[in-house]
Amino acid sequence: MSQYRLLTAGTLDAGSGFQRPRQNLPDHVTLDSPAIDVMTDLSSVSAETVSPNSSVDDAEEKMIASGVRLLFVTSPLNHVIGIVTSKDLSGERILRHINDTNTARKDLIVRDIMTPQHRIDVLEMGDVATARVGDLVETLKRMGRQHALVVDRDGHDHQTIRGLLSTSQIGRQLGTAIDTADVAGNFADLARAG
Repeated sequence: MSQYRLLTAGTLDAGSGFQRPRQNLPDHVTLDSPAIDVMTDLSSVSAETVSPNSSVDDAEEKMIASGVRLLFVTSPLNHVIGIVTSKDLSGERILRHINDTNTARKDLIVRDIMTPQHRIDVLEMGDVATARVGDLVETLKRMGRQHALVVDRDGHDHQTIRGLLSTSQIGRQLGTAIDTADVAGNFADLARAG
């Protein structure tokens, strides 16, 4: 006779989901709080990905279902080849692409509107680990970006994406909106005038 008991098995209920890891960031921070308190840490939270050949509508549905505003666009080898944000899917970029290419929205794929890998801004984890929230706010404003990735390096100095910074997340934790458009616009105006 076995010393182990038999567990009762059943079937999966219709509509069941699955557990997703959650990072517990503080609800409230100040500009002097550690920057790490506002970073989505991908060593604690699973990254959401999409194929470059997925329709933009499927990508938007995935964002809504996952409760995220950014998807990593990945190759079949799981290399990040770009990112796509909710703003890309509903903003000026997609409208411009529709007008320029005379393509219906339903026919657009993620590759058409994603930000390619070589245009993605990154910050080093070592810098973020010693920074304050105010440093990040100033940096994102200066960059004119709503998102920045945080990269770590392995023993061979290869980048791996460790985290994600989002002005909307930081703004929620600070209790105030962060506008990066004005600063970016000012730099663009200066560049045109120069």
